[in-house]
Amino acid sequence: MRLECNSLNFTYPGSQIAVINNLSFSIQNPGFKALFGPSGVGKTSLAKLIANSKFRGAKDIVTENMDTILYSYNLERLPGWSSTGNHLNKVTSPEKQSLKEQLIEIFKLNDVLGSRFSKLSMGQQNRMNLIRYLVQDFDLLILDESLANVDEKLRETIILAIKELFSDKMFLYISHNLMEVSKFCSQILVFGKSSEKKDCFVIDGQDCKKGYILDKKEMDVTMLEIMNAF
Repeated sequence: MRLECNSLNFTYPGSQIAVINNLSFSIQNPGFKALFGPSGVGKTSLAKLIANSKFRGAKDIVTENMDTILYSYNLERLPGWSSTGNHLNKVTSPEKQSLKEQLIEIFKLNDVLGSRFSKLSMGQQNRMNLIRYLVQDFDLLILDESLANVDEKLRETIILAIKELFSDKMFLYISHNLMEVSKFCSQILVFGKSSEKKDCFVIDGQDCKKGYILDKKEMDVTMLEIMNAF
């Protein structure tokens, strides 16, 4: 399982400014990987290119042993004509029903299954939407601020559970939380500031799993490496 870019360039139609300029990196193996950097450096643009099948397969973007790639994002909406519980039931195959129930329990959403999506808080909406993706078949799931507006303790519980339940999948996690990506991701693709035309770097994270004991010194080293990279 490998995700690789080779001198990738991308400019939106009608623009003369490249959003992604000569980007090259390689990340391997299942687990949580991160895209990290200041706003406006192309993290979301890269995520959408990776998720779009027409941009894959050439030498620019290589997705080895990853046929199905899904993209979820912050504040994505679900249809409002049905309860959230009914909607999840409709998009979940029979063999994934037990997984769905487990995720609802972990994500603490049992109390809102009878509510329409618009009645949920932003954090509840993001959690509900993420479950919708996790019960699908995928090899790589991109989480673009998909756990925004979720409190820190519950967010950690969710991330650790996902890592345990989907240990054979790759996740590309986009977040502005330095400590979070340092702690839970095995590889962190750090984008430099576009105004300074810095390169990107792949930095090893702590890759904490359930029952972890955090080495604070190692954590500080990781965070310092990330900050120095951009």
